[in-house]
Amino acid sequence: MAKIMLKRVYEPAADTDGTRILVDRLWPRGIAKEKAGTDLWLKDIAPSDALRKRFHGKPEDWEEFRAAYFAELKAPAAKSAADVLRNHLDEGPITLLYAARDEVRNNAVALRDWLAGNT
Repeated sequence: MAKIMLKRVYEPAADTDGTRILVDRLWPRGIAKEKAGTDLWLKDIAPSDALRKRFHGKPEDWEEFRAAYFAELKAPAAKSAADVLRNHLDEGPITLLYAARDEVRNNAVALRDWLAGNT
């Protein structure tokens, strides 16, 4: 499996990023689509709005968030988006882009773990 990197969408693109995939359901505030440098936006692989709102700003609930998010990734739309993501991963490195300020506990970190089988 190719390399999966993580980066805040507000950070500049780098040549080593590979395919840059935004994995948030909402477009990040304050950044133009042209400036974000995304190759793909997979809204359907992001946590639902209800899950995002439920755990926003609650790092102490990280494990509960992960479990709920992994359950959501079994839905048909999320499975389809995951297939697209895996296809890009088969072609080379990818960078999962996210807007969250917390660089340790966010949906991109959870998604990377899920893709790697670290659930």
